[in-house]
Amino acid sequence: MTELEADVIVIGAGIAGLVTALRLTDKGLKPLVLEQGDQEKYPCNTRIAGGAFHVAHQDVADDPQVIRQAIVSRTQGSARQDLIDAVADNIGEATRWLQSKGVRFMKVGHESYRKHTLAPPILTKGRNYWEGRGGDVLLRTLASALEKAGGRIQRGARGTGLLMRGDTCVGLRVEYAGTTAEIPTRSVVICDGGFHSNIDLLREFISPAPEKLKQRNAKTGNGDGLAMARAVGAKLTGLNRFYGHVLAQDAMHNDDLWPFPMMDFVCAAGIVVNASGQRFMDEGLGGVTMANAIATQADPLGDTVIFDSEIWNTAGREYLIPANPTLLSGGGTLYSAPDLAGLANQLEIPVESLQRTVAQYNHAIEQGQGAELVPARSNTTHKPHLINKAPFHAVKLCAGITYTMGGIAIDGAGRVLDQQDNPISGLYAAGCSTGGLEGGDGGQVAYIGGLTRSMVIGLRAADDIAAHLTVA
Repeated sequence: MTELEADVIVIGAGIAGLVTALRLTDKGLKPLVLEQGDQEKYPCNTRIAGGAFHVAHQDVADDPQVIRQAIVSRTQGSARQDLIDAVADNIGEATRWLQSKGVRFMKVGHESYRKHTLAPPILTKGRNYWEGRGGDVLLRTLASALEKAGGRIQRGARGTGLLMRGDTCVGLRVEYAGTTAEIPTRSVVICDGGFHSNIDLLREFISPAPEKLKQRNAKTGNGDGLAMARAVGAKLTGLNRFYGHVLAQDAMHNDDLWPFPMMDFVCAAGIVVNASGQRFMDEGLGGVTMANAIATQADPLGDTVIFDSEIWNTAGREYLIPANPTLLSGGGTLYSAPDLAGLANQLEIPVESLQRTVAQYNHAIEQGQGAELVPARSNTTHKPHLINKAPFHAVKLCAGITYTMGGIAIDGAGRVLDQQDNPISGLYAAGCSTGGLEGGDGGQVAYIGGLTRSMVIGLRAADDIAAHLTVA
C-alpha cells in the first residue's frame, strides 16, 4: 500500500475533490485522490449535473456584492458569514481559474444565470444525456490536468476512518483491492458528496419514508465522509434539507422520467394536494422547497398536482426540458377529466374535498388574498394561476433528491470544525459533504449552487493546506 502515500489525501473525485487536488499541485504539492468508483467513468453527481454555474441564480461573473446580497436574501440569516463571503468574493476568480485549466463554458437558454454553463451542454433527452458533455467533460479535463501536474487518482479506494493523534488528523484508513490499510498523511480533505443515498441517514434527518424518495442522483452519496468526521468529534449542521426537484411519481419506476422533466413549474402554477384533497404547502416557494415538503410527509408518494389546460400549455412548457410534452413522450401518466369530480374519482381523492380546495384557492387568488390561505400561497417568486379551464389535469408526484445540503461544519477556509467551532487540525472538507451555507431553517429552502460552492471551498481548502504545510 505504499503507493497510496501522499502529503495530502483527498476523498472523492467529483468537482470538489479534483479542484482541491489540482490546486494543491499549483502549490507544489503531490496530492492523492481516492475515488470509491472503479470505472473509468465512475458515477458521481458532478458527472450527471445540468452544468449551470451560478450562485443563488446570479451569474458567476456578477459583481461580488450583488452575489453576496443574493445569498443573504436566499439564506435569510441561516448561513455562516465566512462561507457567504468566501463564495461571493471568490467565485469569479475561481471560475477563471477553472477556465485556465481547460474547462469551457457557454450560454444556454435565456436565463442570465445560465451564461456560464459547462460546454458542451447536456442533451435534452436520453438516459445517457450526460455522456461526453457537461460534467463528464469537466471531470475528464480536471483529471487529465491533475495527472499531468503530478497528482494521482486511485479508483476503487474507499475511506473508512480518520486516523487521529490527539486532536490532529494524521491519516486515513482505506479499503483498497480487498485489503485494509492505514495511510499516514499531513492533511485529509473530505469531498465525497452528501448522504443522499444513505437510507438510514435520510430516515434520521430528511424523511420518515426515504425509500419513497426518487434518487435523482448518481446513487453514490453514502455519507462516508460525514460518518468519519462525526466519529472524531466534528460538528454537523443543517442536515434536514436537500436540493432536488418535484418529479412525476412514474419516475420511481421509469428511468426516462428523471432527472427531467421536473414538475416544479406546473406545481408552482397550480396546487399540490395530499390524499385527502387538501393543500399542505406554499407552492409559490418553488420546486426545491416543494420537494422538501413532499419528502417530510408520512407518505411521500401520496401527493398530486392539480391544474387546468391553460397551466399545462403555459407553465407546463417552461424550462429547457418542459413537462409538456416530455412527461407524455417519456411514458408518464397525465390524468385528465372535463370536471374536478371526474378527476377526483380517477385519483381516488374525496370529490367534495378537492372541489372545496380548488374553489377556496381560486377565490383567494381572484381577490389577491393568497397570503390568507392556509397554508398561504405566496406570489413573489412564482405567480399563481386560476384553475378553471377544462379539461382539468393531474399528475401524481414524488420528491427527487439530488444532494443533501447539510453536513460537516466548516469555516470559510474549508477547515472542519469541532463541537466548539474550533478547527480540527489537518482535517478539511469541501463540496456537498459540508453544511452551513445552503438549506436554512426558514420557509423557503435556500439553494445556492452545488457546483459553485464545491469549487470555491475546494480552492480555499487547498490554499490553506498549502500555506500551513509550507510554514511547517
